[in-house]
Order: sequence, then C-alpha cells, then structure tokens
Amino acid sequence: MTMHGGGRGVRPAELLLTSIAAVSWAFLAMAGIAALGLHLLGADAAGALGPMTAAAVVLAVGGSLMPSGDIEAFGLKGAGAHTAIDIAPLGVSLAGALLLGLIFTRSLRRAGATIGAGELAVRAASVVVLFLFLLAGLAWAGEDSITFDGNGLGLGGGGGGPKLEIPGIGDIGDIAGGLPDRLTGLANAKAAVGFSVRTGPSLLGGAAWVLIVLLIAVLGARRAPLPRGWQVLHRGVRPAVSALCAVLVLAVAAGLAAAAYAATGDDAPKRVLGAALLGAPNGVFLAVPLGLFVSWRGTASGALTKVLPSPLDELLGARADEPVTLGRLAELDALVWLLAVACALMMLCVGVLTAVRTPRDGLGVTAFAARCAVALGVATAVALPLLVLATRVKADASLSVLGFDVFGAGLELSGNAPMALALGAAWGAAAGAVGGLLACAAGTAGRRAVVHGPGAAAAARAAAVGAAGAAHPPAGPPGPYRPSPGRPARDDTNPYKRPLLPDEHSTAPTQTGRPLPPPRRPRGGGYRYGAPPPEEPPPPPPGPPPWRR
Repeated sequence: MTMHGGGRGVRPAELLLTSIAAVSWAFLAMAGIAALGLHLLGADAAGALGPMTAAAVVLAVGGSLMPSGDIEAFGLKGAGAHTAIDIAPLGVSLAGALLLGLIFTRSLRRAGATIGAGELAVRAASVVVLFLFLLAGLAWAGEDSITFDGNGLGLGGGGGGPKLEIPGIGDIGDIAGGLPDRLTGLANAKAAVGFSVRTGPSLLGGAAWVLIVLLIAVLGARRAPLPRGWQVLHRGVRPAVSALCAVLVLAVAAGLAAAAYAATGDDAPKRVLGAALLGAPNGVFLAVPLGLFVSWRGTASGALTKVLPSPLDELLGARADEPVTLGRLAELDALVWLLAVACALMMLCVGVLTAVRTPRDGLGVTAFAARCAVALGVATAVALPLLVLATRVKADASLSVLGFDVFGAGLELSGNAPMALALGAAWGAAAGAVGGLLACAAGTAGRRAVVHGPGAAAAARAAAVGAAGAAHPPAGPPGPYRPSPGRPARDDTNPYKRPLLPDEHSTAPTQTGRPLPPPRRPRGGGYRYGAPPPEEPPPPPPGPPPWRR
C-alpha cells in the first residue's frame, strides 16, 4: 500500500521508520542533556536521577508537575510543604527541537520537488502520535520523592547555617533564620518532597509543543518540499524564518561559550556548566525581548532571589510593584545598555541574512527591501511573543508547621506578550528593510536563495551552465582553428582570415564551430588545396566555326 501525495508517495514502512528516527533521537538528546545537567548540579545526591530526568524532559516539552511534601517532627504530622513550579528547562527543549525538526524535514526531501498536503499531514500526524506515546511513558516514570533529614533542614540540634538543596536550582540559602526560636530545637525531623507528572495537562502541552516545532521546522527548512500553491511561503516567509532561527541558535551557542569560560574561574565549575546546559536558552531568550525594549513584570522573595542574575535580583527584590524595563535596569547598572546594542546588531544580522536568502526575482532595490521588511516583520512579530511565553517563570515554596508559615520563597516573571508582538513587527520590518538595502548595495541580494518547485532542477542546471560559462569564457575566436603551440599565429595559415578564392564561395567557413570538410579536388589536374588556381585557356580566335571552314 502506498499513500500518494504531490511527490512519489510514501510507504507505511518508510513513514514509520522516519517517525521513529525523529522522535527517538529527539528524546535521547533531551534525556541526555537533562541527566547531565542534573548530575552536574548535584541533584542526584538527593534523589534518583532517572525520575528527575523524566520529569525534566516532561517540563521541557510543555508538561506539568504536581509537587507535594510532608514534614514529621516528634511524631506529629501537622506540618506540610507546598510548592509550585512552572518553568521549562529550555536547554533540554532546544536540543530535542533541533533534532526532531532536522530529521523530519530531511525525510521530506524524498517526496520530490513538491509534496501533497495530505501526505505532509500524515507524516506530521505520525510523528505527533509517536511523540505523545513516548511522553506518556515518561509521565508514568516521572514520579519520585526526595527525603531530607532534620540536619539538612536545620530543624535538628545541629547548628550553624543549614542549607537546603533543590534539584535543578541548587543551594537556596539559610532557612533557619526564619524560624522562631522555639522551633530551632526540634529533633528527629524529616521532610519528604515528592513530585509527580500530571498526565493529562502534560500530554496536551506536549502535543502543542511538537506541533509548533514541526511548523517552525517546515517553515525554516528552505530545501524541504511544500505542497503546490504554497510557494509564496517558500519565497517570502522561509528566508526570514530560517535566518531568525539560525541567529537565535547562534546566540544560545555564544551563551554556552560564555558559561564555559565563566566556569574556568568559578569555585564550583560543575554547577555553572550544569546550569548552562539546562538554562542557557532561558537566559538568552529572556535577554532578547528585554534588549528589544519589551517590558516584564515580576516579583521575587526569599532565597529564590539568589538564582537571578544581577541587577535583576535587586530590582525584583526592591521594586516588586514596578515593571522591569531596560531603563530601570540601567539605573542600577549602566552596562545594561550594551544589551540593547547587542540585540540591535543581532536583528541587523538577521535582516542581512534574510536578504541574502530571499529570491530577487528581478525586483528593484526598493521593492526587494520592502519584500524583506514584510517577511521579517511577520516572522519577528510571531517569534518574540513565543520567546516571552517560553521564558516565563513561576516558582514558590512555603513551609508550614502546626499552621504557622515559617518559610516562604517565591519567584514570578512574565513578559508583556502584546507589547512583544508590536515591537517584534517594528524591529523585524526595520531590520528587513535595512538588510535588503545593504545586500543590494553589496551585490549579495538573493545569492543564497534556494530555487524550489517543479522547475527547480531545470533552473538550477541553467544557473550552473551560466556560471560555468562566465567562469570559463572561450579562449579564442569561434571555430576549429587553433594555432600550434610554440608557433606564432599567421593570417595566411588561418583559413578564417585568408581571402576566399572564386571556387570557395560555397564552402565558406561558418560560426558553428564544426570543422569544414576538405574541398574537392578538381578533375584532371594536380591542384592542391591552398595553391594558386590554374590558368584559364585562351579564348578561341575570331572567325567562322571549324566545321564551316
């Protein structure tokens, strides 16, 4: 059985194999990054690494956790720990998204120059179903509890600065100072913090995540086929989406390189590297909207303020009722303005790359710059709100003993999505227009454009022939004649330059480049080609014909 689309059709076996390859490699990459990051942070010292890795992968693909806890002291169970976590480790998310999109779009190339809309939908649906099947297995495995003893919580008789380790965050500081004096002598206290994956919301979030990843992959893969009638997306949207994705991934790579450099001079390099593996995209995707003047609103209290970079921790801790903007951060540290310069240069690079990848199609400079501005404006208007939604953070923890809240820590940070949409459209349009003008001025407009569609092969061959002809022009005049090496060319030996003889008008050389046949030898004579013609006989004498004489 073969399902036919716009290309050659797809067999069920091939469909299943490509879906398994895409989904399995994506989950292997996410699990590997999550396990390595948690291990470097030291989370496996407090609990089993397997369930924590499964929970981290579920969070990375839009899932949801339900944490809970109980505290027992002197046999009393009237104490409870309440936590809420809404944060996605985007380092895990990015690794899975890159592999899933890359393998899926490369499998589409086998369909030919175009692909049917039905076949594309079937391929995507098979990936989604298999992805959700594996996600359900991780939801079942992502359940565990972590137990801390009384000394670890600072409730026992041991003194001196107790510490609390939260997997994925690390040391969140001293909590004994917040306890009343009459509770510091509690002994034999035990705390169990558990977490379990909420299967239903996690599957819904995972379905939305994988659909968004596949959509971005198809729109950004310039060499993947599209259904007939969708060529406007290939010529207008795809260059902008691919350029924006490439620059954002490059920014994340720069963030990882900066973290690796910072780890060389830190007292705990493993923690720095672990945090970078899990959260480097979180920091980059938070900084990009902020550098493009998108406002944020957030609050921070307790020990969770220590996980924020400076000066964001100071601003959220002191001015919780005010929005977080680039100007307010610059009041605390003037170097923050460099973030705006870096983001503006990043958008300029996106604009130039978009212009280089956009087909010129004979457009003038103004029309081409307008095409780039519209395409990049639309792409950035969608991308910036997605970054804002992906990097929102909500985490709070409270500890109550016998009905009294003795410890509290909270962190909430969210961006203004409508403002991100408007600013994204403005920044994208400006960057696309400037990039188009610069590319036209440099002569690189459309140089990296990918010709796609039914006539792509013929157009590519024509372009290759034209490029070869321009690179290797003919070495001499047309025709078969070439002077011998080491001998100067002479006009009298060149048959194309010597004067024609009376009998050679019918065999004059042409410009076709084919060698001419040798001239026929005249009858009854020793005439040679190139020799002067024989003399004509003299005319008969005047008088009557011989037969009348």
